[in-house]
Amino acid sequence: MKIEEIKPLADAIRGEVARVITGQDDMIALMLTALFAGGHILLEGPPGTAKTMTARAFAASLGLDFGRIQFTPDLMPGDIIGSNIYNFQSGEFAMTKGPIFCDLLLADEINRTPAKTQAALLEAMQEHAVTFDGETHRLGRTFMVVATQNPIEHQGVYPLPEAQLDRFLFKHSVDYPTEAQEEMIIKTHGGGAMRDDPAKWEITPQASRETIEAAIDAASSVTLIDEVVTYIASLVRATRMSGDLEVGASPRAGAMLARGARARAALDGRDYVLPDDVKALAVPALRHRVILSATAQIDGREVEPIVAALVEAVEAPR
Repeated sequence: MKIEEIKPLADAIRGEVARVITGQDDMIALMLTALFAGGHILLEGPPGTAKTMTARAFAASLGLDFGRIQFTPDLMPGDIIGSNIYNFQSGEFAMTKGPIFCDLLLADEINRTPAKTQAALLEAMQEHAVTFDGETHRLGRTFMVVATQNPIEHQGVYPLPEAQLDRFLFKHSVDYPTEAQEEMIIKTHGGGAMRDDPAKWEITPQASRETIEAAIDAASSVTLIDEVVTYIASLVRATRMSGDLEVGASPRAGAMLARGARARAALDGRDYVLPDDVKALAVPALRHRVILSATAQIDGREVEPIVAALVEAVEAPR
């Protein structure tokens, strides 16, 4: 696939998802960027803001297999990965694959399950593979995790460990829709148009697994000049030198930010990365990889403004 073919493909996917989802353009754009960068995305927002519905519509528009796991406190790693079950008739163990064997996996309310179960996703997210009983099973190149969590409830939840968070390319804060968008949502989903003609809201695939794989390959070939590489490294290192942050971003953050910038450039129809691509993705790529200092926490400061200020402070190449 040529770079110039990616933008029309992305526009078609956005348009198809927009038939069902009102608003949330930023969420869809970041999901597309994560997909073409070979990464994963964490969506954090209050209930009822279309996180699950958007993920389902997104997978359908791509023509990919969709899997969903509703995370609960009693969920076990085997419920995600699968297991080998003994067949008494054949006298052999047979592999039963878990829901992780799909193209796009929705990990719904991922922070409602303990760290042991959350960690079942680690290998899959990093290596696109799953290992159990000493055997490694490959997942597809299009494998992507879309995880959701609710920032409002604090009882009965298990915060994601730093190692898990670092596997997500982006963390997106899902906001409420505008007044006009909310009125449209009520008209569409309030028992009117969607109920009267449900076929009208069915998603038509705009791509295939082969097309998406070709787009991922094309995005990875986008040119990243040395000046932009230095800029990405400076941004990542600035988070480690900030007095407002106890822990800065890891080297993995820089590598993944570069992949995301390449994908964003390809989505814009360019075969080269601009500093603006890095700037646009810096906050969603870094906000979940840093930890506030004790002083900043006492002062009631938040991560996003601190990271945004660092992005503005680091000089970009011209």
